[in-house]
Amino acid sequence: MTARADRRPLPGVVGRGVEHELVSGLLDGAGLVTLTGAAGVGKSVLARAVLEEHTARHDGTVLRVGCWEGPAEGGPVAALLRAARPAQDARRDSATALVRRNCPPRTGEPVPGRAARTDAPTGHVPADDTAVAALAAYCRRHRATVLLDDCDPLRDACAQLVRQLLRAEPTLRIVATARGALGLPEERVVELAPLPVTLGGGATGPAVELLAARAGAATPELLVAVCQALEGSPLAIALAAHQLDRMSLPQLAAQVGADGPLYYSGPAATVRHTSLYAAQAAGYALCSPTDRRVWARLSVLPGDFDAWLAGCVCTSCDVPAAAVEGAVERLLNASVLERVRDTGDVHDDTGAAQPPRYRLPRAARDFGRTQLREAGEESAALRRFRQACAALAAEAQIAWQGPDQQVAVRLVEVEQANLDAALTRPPQDAEDALGALEIAVSLWFHWAACGFRREGRAHLDRLLLLSRDDTALRARALWLAGYLAAQEQALGAAEALLDQAWGAAVMHADSDGLARIAHAHGVLELYRGNSAAAVACLEEAARHRSRDPWFGPGPAHSWALLAVALSASDAERAQAAARRAWEARHSDGDFWLYSTVLYACAAIERVHGEPGSALRACREALAAKKLIGDPLFIAGARTMLAGLRREVRGREPVPDGAEEDPWWRTGGPDLPPQPFFSRLRAGP
Repeated sequence: MTARADRRPLPGVVGRGVEHELVSGLLDGAGLVTLTGAAGVGKSVLARAVLEEHTARHDGTVLRVGCWEGPAEGGPVAALLRAARPAQDARRDSATALVRRNCPPRTGEPVPGRAARTDAPTGHVPADDTAVAALAAYCRRHRATVLLDDCDPLRDACAQLVRQLLRAEPTLRIVATARGALGLPEERVVELAPLPVTLGGGATGPAVELLAARAGAATPELLVAVCQALEGSPLAIALAAHQLDRMSLPQLAAQVGADGPLYYSGPAATVRHTSLYAAQAAGYALCSPTDRRVWARLSVLPGDFDAWLAGCVCTSCDVPAAAVEGAVERLLNASVLERVRDTGDVHDDTGAAQPPRYRLPRAARDFGRTQLREAGEESAALRRFRQACAALAAEAQIAWQGPDQQVAVRLVEVEQANLDAALTRPPQDAEDALGALEIAVSLWFHWAACGFRREGRAHLDRLLLLSRDDTALRARALWLAGYLAAQEQALGAAEALLDQAWGAAVMHADSDGLARIAHAHGVLELYRGNSAAAVACLEEAARHRSRDPWFGPGPAHSWALLAVALSASDAERAQAAARRAWEARHSDGDFWLYSTVLYACAAIERVHGEPGSALRACREALAAKKLIGDPLFIAGARTMLAGLRREVRGREPVPDGAEEDPWWRTGGPDLPPQPFFSRLRAGP
């Protein structure tokens, strides 16, 4: 533990203007202000900057005690008393004359004379109450502000000292820095987040400014890439900047994304700030054994997570399920975890309450992964993670066929990073590979209906190579890969995959699989422009009575697509197919089916009915498609809508069926048709 009257030169503070003003304002009225945040976020630097300005305004001084440098005799009270000594007595470790002046002398002790009166300690270490009174009196006379820096290892002692000091001197001002709040009623907490990397409008943020101060003239894109990889952590940026002595900025940008900055080192005022590993290890040492295990196991989660997923990954024989939630809360209070969604938040569209979600920042995640690997638990944690993601994907698949498909869409969007990792991380064995394949198959609607066709194909092609056994799951995966290939107009690849799927379906006596294959062949024939063959395939698929309503498009969607295929040639049969499609629906919340039926009705009305009716149906189809984000039909509906608007205005006649643009292509009278391309996933 170190203590001093803090008069060091003020370090530069970047990007903390708002927090600086907030803390300064709180100091004018609050007895205790605590700056909290993750390791290396700049709590102590900001505290010193604020106090430098505060004491200059009030002609005072700062008494600082650093709690992490090791225990000191007498605790933080004695350390602060030593900080109150004049500079000429800085090397003397006896009790303070300040205490002697405020306390009656002991029997046999000489009473100090006027010349001997001083604020410096010169005798024994006083009792706690006496020491607190002496310290409060000193702060009152010298307008001193107390800075309890890095309170974490002595949090209880610091909290007790604050209570005693404010009771003895209510006007005293105390600033504390810690990874978690002290938990006192009078405490005002200011939480520091990492520095923003970019601002609105593409402007670079203070994190880039901090790195640029060391890197000098450099490409802004490279600076942004480095700061994004370091997640805006001031300590991480400072340590990475030191590496520029031995590598170029492009090399640094490449390495921080691959190797990570955990072991980068550089000069620092304290040992724990010489590397990110040391900074995380200091906090790790303060955790209980259960909290350490939970921290390490959470490191397999690449994205944010809720309590359920944390429990799935962390629960084992040595960490009971009931203990995980408490550990998560303690890690949150210690700024190891970040809260990305608060308790009680509601969804913008539905108003439904949503559970809180958390995130392990990169430095803490990298450190935890190191501890997990050293403990030999990485394999088991990764396996539990993939199993949990398989359960999430299955839940989304069931929700998709339920009354509200948006629930399934939102679930996959929220768990995007975790599902991606479960699909892309190399499986540990054949069983683990089947688990990854199960996730890909359960998310069939995400790939086929929500526009991520190319991404789904990539996952399936890779996982099928790792899962060679002839299982029912592999048969479904073959069909899904062929179906996605057909939707992307990769006709040769689609036929080969569907042929394999047909053989697997026959071997497993899977009549549902055969119907799904017929549906996919109908899509293939539509792309080829062979309407008669498409109608035959779709009629075969539509006549089948599905025994598994949770997987694949099903008979209702075959009827809907059949209506689209017949729309240009046979209005009566097309209308009958559209009615059958809606009658065969699983629920009224099937927006994928509803929008396809409306699209078919718009196509029928356009050729055989009224353009005005077609325009209304097309608008409704487009609105329904946007709810689930199906870009294939969105593109087709927009193309049809543009044509219908021209027709309603009387600018163009209704086109003949033979001249109509295929529904799977986008374009217009002045643009060449563009084949559909897969939707791009937003975010990392």
